[in-house]
This record gives sequence, structure tokens and C-alpha cells, in this order.
Amino acid sequence: MRVLVVEDEVYLAEAIQAGLRLEAIAADLTFDGNAALAALTVNDYDVVVLDRDLPGISGDQVCREIVAQGLGCRVLMLTAAGDLDAKITGFELGADDYLTKPFELRELVVRLRALVRRPLVATPTVIEYAGVRLDPFRREVHRFGRYVKLTRKQFAVLELLMTARGGVISAETLLEKAWDENADPFSNAVRITISVLRKRLGDPWVIHTVPGVGYRVGEK
Repeated sequence: MRVLVVEDEVYLAEAIQAGLRLEAIAADLTFDGNAALAALTVNDYDVVVLDRDLPGISGDQVCREIVAQGLGCRVLMLTAAGDLDAKITGFELGADDYLTKPFELRELVVRLRALVRRPLVATPTVIEYAGVRLDPFRREVHRFGRYVKLTRKQFAVLELLMTARGGVISAETLLEKAWDENADPFSNAVRITISVLRKRLGDPWVIHTVPGVGYRVGEK
């Protein structure tokens, strides 16, 4: 595993580096956001341990760039801002994990190893496709800039279709993923939900039926 530690407190950064090396984890150091982005363009890291409060480009902006550029590394935010709102903001930016200071090195190591075991799915935090913008964290949907009010079930179905980005999803899969185990497999719940979604999203229709297969989102 190769890790980039982005921390402006030099002594802390060097202590983390030394501790990770004892665990057979290669760790490079940068001390500001600009240097971090430069290192990310040169080297292939498995995880970025990222302080949010950095000189120059903030840690938040570094996280945004990692997600926007699809760099293929996970982000563990390491920061003194440990309140719930700060954590939620970090995850909204695209962080994969969040550890507050002060911390035990053992916990950092365990979290790093857990992160690299996870399959890396390059799904953006906000999904935009075919004129629809879906924000899973805020549970908001906009169509061509217009806010679209949806129920929880309608949102769940649309999120599944949007994540597929034009791929076809069967009605059975939608029923399995968006409803619970008590859902009647012979009901018209999916068809009715799709019909209402089309109306709420407006013209031109963005959800299309693929006869005998399922549904997809996209241009006509």
C-alpha cells in the first residue's frame, strides 16, 4: 500500500510517516494543498490521508479535485473538526473515511487497511446525466435547474437509474433495490413509480422503457 499524507504540521506528518513505515505502509509527505495535487499527478496512491485545514489550496478543494479528476485513490480526512456537520461535509465532498485528531496510530492503520480492501467504485457524489442533477446526500433532484420534489421511493428508483448512466435496469432489480423484502413481486409498483417520475421530471421524458428488458435514463 502506498499512502500520501497531506498535513501541514511537520512533526505530526513525520510521526505518521514513521509509524506507517513500521507497518510496512509506504508513505509520502506533502505539507500544503498545492504540493499534494502535484504529487497526485505524478504518483499512484492507494489512499490520501488529508488534513482539511491546509495552507494554500484547502484540503476540501484537494478532495474535490481527486473526485473530479477520477484519480482512483481513496480519501481519509484527518482533522481536528470532529463535529457531526463537519463530518457530513467531508463525506459530501467525496471522502471515504474520517478520523479526528487526536487519534491513535493503530486506528489509522486499521482504517487504511480497511479502505484498500473495499472495491473502488468511481461514483461521483453528485450525479448529473441527461439534464438531471441528483444529489444523494441532500436528497435533491433538479431537471434543467428546476427543483423536482420526489418521495423517498421515487428518489431511490431515480438514483438507481442515474447511477447506471444509460444502462438498462430491470423492473425486478428496481423492486429488489428500492423496496424491502415485503414487496409484492407481482405488483405494479415499479411501473407506477416510473410513470410518476416521468411526469415530475417533465418533458422531454428522461426515463425510457426498453421493451422486455427494463428502464434506462437518457436522451430519446
